[in-house]
Amino acid sequence: MTTLLLVLHIGFAIFTLGPLTAVTMAAPRAIRAKEVGLLRFLQRSTRIYGLGALGVLIVGLGLGGSDLGKPYLTVSMTLFVVAIVLLVLIERDLRTAVRVLSTETADDDAKVQTGRIAALAGVVALIWLVILVLMVWFN
Repeated sequence: MTTLLLVLHIGFAIFTLGPLTAVTMAAPRAIRAKEVGLLRFLQRSTRIYGLGALGVLIVGLGLGGSDLGKPYLTVSMTLFVVAIVLLVLIERDLRTAVRVLSTETADDDAKVQTGRIAALAGVVALIWLVILVLMVWFN
């Protein structure tokens, strides 16, 4: 059972966190280019992969079992929750950017969302790397 959970955990991590990071990193460029169709796709993809990323945490909790009290796992789970919260903020900003760019009003501009999304996406990517180091180094 442990082997199955480990395979699921790693599979969820590979097939959700990688694309999720790529999608959030591509969003600022789509905003600057004012490509609303692409931005809608990126926003939808962020939501779908973000929900799928919760599988990493859920399977990880099952895999951790009695070791969940170890400091490296506690730090990893806390960082993961922080990353999910940041992804919720990114998705909210993507929705706002889609709404702003979809209107014909010249006053509206999505530049505010561009900087915030870029910064938060970078922080989320760093969080994934820190979690990876914690999982490999201390396990």
